[in-house]
Amino acid sequence: MKKAEGLKRRKLTRRQFLGLGLCALPAAAGLDGRFVEPSWPRVTRLDLAPDSKCRFVQISDLHYKGDAEYAAEIVQTVNALEPEFVCFNGDLVEEARFAPAALGFIRQIRRPVYGCPGNWDYGSGANFKAYDEAFRATGGAWLVDRSVVLPNHDLEIIGMGLGGVVALGDAKATRRVLLLHYPMQADRLDGRRYDLILAGHSHGGQVRLPLYGAPVLPYGVGRYDKGLFDSAGGPLYVNVGLGTYMFPVRFNCRPEITVIRV
Repeated sequence: MKKAEGLKRRKLTRRQFLGLGLCALPAAAGLDGRFVEPSWPRVTRLDLAPDSKCRFVQISDLHYKGDAEYAAEIVQTVNALEPEFVCFNGDLVEEARFAPAALGFIRQIRRPVYGCPGNWDYGSGANFKAYDEAFRATGGAWLVDRSVVLPNHDLEIIGMGLGGVVALGDAKATRRVLLLHYPMQADRLDGRRYDLILAGHSHGGQVRLPLYGAPVLPYGVGRYDKGLFDSAGGPLYVNVGLGTYMFPVRFNCRPEITVIRV
């Protein structure tokens, strides 16, 4: 009888149940951060002029490393949004050998794509002539210290490269959107202001702890980790990017495609 009683299933107390749940949280977070969030893009929206017909998409930091299925999903999502055009804020690849395939996906975007270089684009030694050809094939442009004007929107899109603010020139349209990679550059524009500044690079930290934020951010981010800010150069929106760097992990910081209306 005693032996039978000893074999009875013990009931968990509430405290024991909660304890087991807390022990499981790190494992669940680890699985989410490694296998779920890195390839689970979300669409965010920024309506600076809700009644405007100028509606475009911002993407950044693809860091393409051969994941063709994920890149194809990004292209499909961007095309389905049917923007007027697309802005890209750098770091297409980390290694030049991946550039031809990554540029192939840029060519599949069915709207003009305007892009500026990131630190990895420079560091990889990728061929910027090939970048220029791919972006022009979409009807857009690869903007390295130069700009284009969209007459239909009376809008100038400027892309910053290594030349910095001194290479950007005077205004060529009533409204100006500045593309740069490092968010902190928005405070170093020599007193110039823009209607909108778009940046990437931060990845939002890739890992963001609830009620705390990102424990670690790359150089050149400062306080501009993600989202909309008021900078010295004007309204600044920092996209958290599509890919990952160093570690293929995202937690509480899904990849981002931003729809913007100005």
